[in-house]
Amino acid sequence: MAKRKRSNNKRKKRRTHVPVVDPEGVPRSLVIKSGGATGTTLTTLVRDFRRVMEPYTAVKLKERKSNKLKDFVHIAGQFKVSHLILFSRTEGGSTNLRVARLARGPTLSFRVTSYALAKDVLKLQKNPRSPGSEFKTPPLVVLNGFGDDKKEVKLMVTMLQNMFPTIDVRKMRLSEARRVVLFNRDRETGEIEMRHYAIHVRALGVSKSVKSILQANLPDLHAYSDISEFVLRASGASESDVEDAGESMVTVPTRTSKKRKAKHSAAEQPQTEHRSIRLAELGPRLTLRLVKITEGLCGGEVLHHEHKVKSAAEVAAQLKTLELKKARRKEQEENVKRKQEARAKGGQGGGDDDEDDDDEDADDEDEDEDDLEMEMDGEIDDEEEEEGMHDEESEAEEDVEEDMESEDEDEDE
Repeated sequence: MAKRKRSNNKRKKRRTHVPVVDPEGVPRSLVIKSGGATGTTLTTLVRDFRRVMEPYTAVKLKERKSNKLKDFVHIAGQFKVSHLILFSRTEGGSTNLRVARLARGPTLSFRVTSYALAKDVLKLQKNPRSPGSEFKTPPLVVLNGFGDDKKEVKLMVTMLQNMFPTIDVRKMRLSEARRVVLFNRDRETGEIEMRHYAIHVRALGVSKSVKSILQANLPDLHAYSDISEFVLRASGASESDVEDAGESMVTVPTRTSKKRKAKHSAAEQPQTEHRSIRLAELGPRLTLRLVKITEGLCGGEVLHHEHKVKSAAEVAAQLKTLELKKARRKEQEENVKRKQEARAKGGQGGGDDDEDDDDEDADDEDEDEDDLEMEMDGEIDDEEEEEGMHDEESEAEEDVEEDMESEDEDEDE
């Protein structure tokens, strides 16, 4: 039996996968939680906030209790991370939010006065929609009420805008605008409300029954003998069928298939069509209050404080303390480097390891103290005022005791 000859006309792969191009200059973020007393609610809030910062964030990042702030700072340069967002909870139960610019600051410290998780927001909706491809593109950012000339407000606007990618109107497509993040600032109280919405575009000028067909939601037609009965089943319009106002109507270019373009001329084809815009809240909700702005990464000189205003002498003392800390840290680094060189030459024993460990422990203690100071802003100020009051009372009691002793001595004489 003769063998069949194989033809050399092999099918060539013409549809190859398009390589994923990583855009440069796009802000990337790490959303983490810090501190010991976090709880499941704060963990869920961190997970929801990561969804807000998609797609340029680490969604599946897993923290450990042993991780410190410096661990995330060290890996930030490798992954081109530009912003660090930290959630923490104090022992009193208050929640704090810090937004830091890597790698040298500044850092905005907020007090989270109230928040609602994404699952709680969806429970309040009558017909919640499960998110689809909205998180494949970055959200739009809308700022309202940030028109003050104060320096802290201008810095806050710059930080919030730079957390998200910029928009190029000439190259942006309307299909990429799938989400929006709103920051609304109350000028009287200073509170900032954050909301997260999904943008839905719907057909305009058609009834609700036709919309369900256009949106690929196949209706139940078992009670009708013809589809015209389903479309014309009611002569009157319900509340949901009323046309939208002009503010929510936009004009978009018409999508025309290739077959329709071939059949009809360009003059017969409609160039634009009207659509209505709907916003569906995705969550989470946050109500923030600015507490402090520091120059460095979670530390450094205090540029603005909401509850405490320092005098020129206090600012000079703070700068002097920071300079002493920098000098001490530089000295420790030089000592470690010198001992490593000596160990490489074989001139030192095991005693230097203990000294190196002591130096590293001192650095860790300094960083932990800075983190604790940032997390307990209001409590530290209250404690300092109470200590000052106790010191004044103790000094007054000592003066009274000295006067009584002097009077007793005079009576004895």
